[in-house]
Amino acid sequence: MRLIKLLISGFAIMGLAAFLSSKLSKGEPAPVVKSIYDLTVNSLEGEPIDFARYRGKKILIVNTASKCGKTPQYADLQKLHEQHGDKVVVLGFPANNFLWQEPGSNEDIAEFCERNYGVTFQMFEKISVKGRDKHPLYQWLESKTGKTPDWNFAKYLVSEDGNEVMFFSSSVKAYEKPIMDKILN
Repeated sequence: MRLIKLLISGFAIMGLAAFLSSKLSKGEPAPVVKSIYDLTVNSLEGEPIDFARYRGKKILIVNTASKCGKTPQYADLQKLHEQHGDKVVVLGFPANNFLWQEPGSNEDIAEFCERNYGVTFQMFEKISVKGRDKHPLYQWLESKTGKTPDWNFAKYLVSEDGNEVMFFSSSVKAYEKPIMDKILN
């Protein structure tokens, strides 16, 4: 019983610290870009990726983490990439915003994804998906949907023309009906 109380106290303190760190962050938000195609973001390997290359394709954007209960969703994302890559581009964005569940370096993340899930879809450098230091991509996504990630593995599906964006909470997996209906139609 004492261990349970200690664990609950620990989680409460970690949650409070995460909340306060996002509120007290000194980072100033960058202006929201007009189009997703105006963005360039570095891959895990440090190579700049111009989002204009995704024009005309549906894009599934996912904030990821290696030490989360939802981490097994990497398998479904990889399967989606392999089986429906002609219909949708899967893009992964590691983020350490939720209880520090992505603590590793970009190199650590790349190794983890390859070793444990055989990830071959495009992964990007670790970014912030909420708070004052939120990456411009996630500022744009929020401006289009009014939604911020509820946890690791939240998903945004961007239409081929980049004008429509749908948000799916972290509890919705890549192969579930709401997402697949939008990808296949």
